[in-house]
Order: sequence, then structure tokens, then C-alpha cells
Amino acid sequence: MELAWSEADAAFRDEVRSFLEEKLTPELRRAGRLATSVYSDHEASMEWQRILHERGWAAPAWPVEYGGCDWTQTQHYIFSRESILAGAPNLSPMGIRMVAHAIVAYGTEEQKNYFLPRILTGEVFFCQGYSEPEAGSDLASLSMAAVDDGEDLIVTGSKIWTTHATEANWMFALVRTSKTGKKQEGITFLLIDMTSPGIEIRPLVMTSGEEVQNQVFFDGVRVPKKNVLGKIDEGWTVAKYLLVFERGGAAAAPALQVMAERIAEKAAEQPGPSGGTLIDDPVFSAKLAEARIRTEVLEILEYRTLAALSEGKNPGPASSMLKVLGTELSQTLTQLALEAAGPRGRVYQPHITAPGGPVADYVPPADGYVSGEDWQAVAPLRYFNDRAGSIYAGSNEIQRNILAKAALGL
Repeated sequence: MELAWSEADAAFRDEVRSFLEEKLTPELRRAGRLATSVYSDHEASMEWQRILHERGWAAPAWPVEYGGCDWTQTQHYIFSRESILAGAPNLSPMGIRMVAHAIVAYGTEEQKNYFLPRILTGEVFFCQGYSEPEAGSDLASLSMAAVDDGEDLIVTGSKIWTTHATEANWMFALVRTSKTGKKQEGITFLLIDMTSPGIEIRPLVMTSGEEVQNQVFFDGVRVPKKNVLGKIDEGWTVAKYLLVFERGGAAAAPALQVMAERIAEKAAEQPGPSGGTLIDDPVFSAKLAEARIRTEVLEILEYRTLAALSEGKNPGPASSMLKVLGTELSQTLTQLALEAAGPRGRVYQPHITAPGGPVADYVPPADGYVSGEDWQAVAPLRYFNDRAGSIYAGSNEIQRNILAKAALGL
């Protein structure tokens, strides 16, 4: 595996850097810096998507005929890496990185022509309807029913942990259309208009105070059969295809490396427990050093996966491995950031960043006052938010089971 960029790749990297330097305003960079999760402030995220779309870079991984870029796998990685290093806001992954690929692979021409251009512009904004109160990691046990009624399916039930349901105008959902056969059978992949009568959204307050997650209730909601993606009762196939994009496809190591570097910088300014600075404390320093080594290892593993993809090979269970390593390392770093924040990190200040919208039962200071620096105020919010990282997109326990079966033959 060649670790050095080629001359052409280095030129592309410089082109991306110039674009980011020109287009990323201080406001957009701040939104990226204050994001408590993979989601940035909604308005900032959509503004950044608009800028990228003007350049033709909003969805580089799509097929070229639908608005993607004719980039190599290495160029995709470089773009992702440079965007993270520059502090660009994250785009919502639900539409561009996830369901769009399923629409390309399984959608009708009518579905492709309607949804893909509108996802690019932001006119269509998707949320994901997978988990249910009794079906999370065991997704095949879902029970939200969709009953055949002529040209429509009538949907009744609920979905939970639905990110940005209040902002979304469309949901891609898995619904139960048959109870016969194996539990993976009889599931249908459905695109649901969130403005349809019979839909109720109830926000769920996270430990960070944000209302990013929601429970969505469906009471006899009519959904045209033309909104079925793939075939009725065969949605599990579509869902498995989409999971490849949900669990992989982006560079995680650069963001974690930046986080570790910033923790080191701030720890060099904060008082330690025995005098001196926190970075001089041997216990804290050892924990941070171990985390930084792990970020370097993760980057090498991402390069290895990139090399396999560049050669047209299937990286196998690498997406599960990277998901486990990336999310658990992120949790380690958010814990170290909280420790570095010191007493200021114990102050509840969700008004500094609330990408999910207003925080329930919280009245922010009238003058917007923040105790400490921005990074100290956001540290506890990011810590709490990041606890979900080892659960979403398939819990890490599930990923380890996949690895045990696929890599170890257990």
C-alpha cells in the first residue's frame, strides 16, 4: 500500500483546500466546531450544502449522471479528510449518504427523477424510520404495519430515535407488510411524505438537553404504493444494501486526530491536579497519548480499506471494524475533553449549541452569556451525545458478532 499521495492527488488536495479556505465563513466554521455529534446546526448544514451544490461537490459519491463526481476512491477520501480538518459543518447523512444510494440502486425512474435532484438542493430532507420501541438492534423484529388498500399502503405504528424528524419532510422507513415466513421477510422499504395526515412527532430530550431525537407515530397514514423502494415484502434487501453506506464511506480518523490535538492544546493551558498544567499530569498525558496512537492506527486501517476499494476489492467486514473502533475512540476522546474542561465543563449550557432545536424546559441567559470558553461549554454536551455512538447504526455488540462470524468463523 502506497501511503504517499500521487502528484495528481496532491494537486487535488490543494484544490480542495483552496475551495474550503475561500468558502468556509467564520460562522460556518464555528457551527462545525460546536457540533455535538455527526450533525451540525441544521441551518448551517443546509447553507454549506448549498455552497457545495453550486460547486458540484454536494454528493461526490453519487454516480456522475445523477450529480456525483468522477473521483477516484483516494480523491473521495482526501475531500472528506480536508473538509474535516478545515472544520466544515457536517451534512445530514440521511439523504445524500444513505437513502440516495438505495434510490439509485432500487428506485424507479420516476423516483430517481423526483428525489435525487431535490435531495441535492435540500428541497427534500430525509429522516430515517428504522428503530421501534421493541425493535432496535434486532431490526428484523419491527412491527409497524403497512396494510394493502388498493393503490395505497395504510401505515400504523411508531418509530423511535428518529433524528431530525421535526426538520424532515420525508422519511425512509421499514414497515411490516407480511407476518409469514422468516422475520426478515415481509418487510417493505417505504418513502413516506412527513406532511401526510395521521403523523405525530414527539421530541425526545437527550442527556445533552437537545431535542435531536424523536418518536414518530403513524395513525392510518396513507402512502401510495409508488413510494415503495424495490419490491413489497423485499425491503430487507434494500436495507442491507443501505447499511454499507451508513456504517462506512467517510474518513473518521482525521476528525478524531483534530479532536486529540485540540485536547492537547487546551490541556497545556489548564491547571493540573498537582500543580503545573494538565498535560504535565502523567495519568492524563498517558491516556491522551494512548488515544492519539489509536487515531493513527485507525487512519492506517482506513487507508487499507481505501486501497482495497481503489482496486475494486470488497473490504469485507471492515465497515464493522471501523465502526467499532471509530465510535469507541470518539467516546474516549470526548471523556478526555470533558476532563480537560475542568470545573467549567460541569456547567449546563446547552444554549451554546442545539442542532436539534430548542432545549426543553431550559431558559438560556438573555445576553447569551457562556461560562468559560466555547470548547468548555460544549464538552459535556458532546460527551453525553457521544454515548449513543456505540449504539446507532447497529450496536457495537452486533458489529463484534459480525466480525466474529465473518473474520473468525465463530
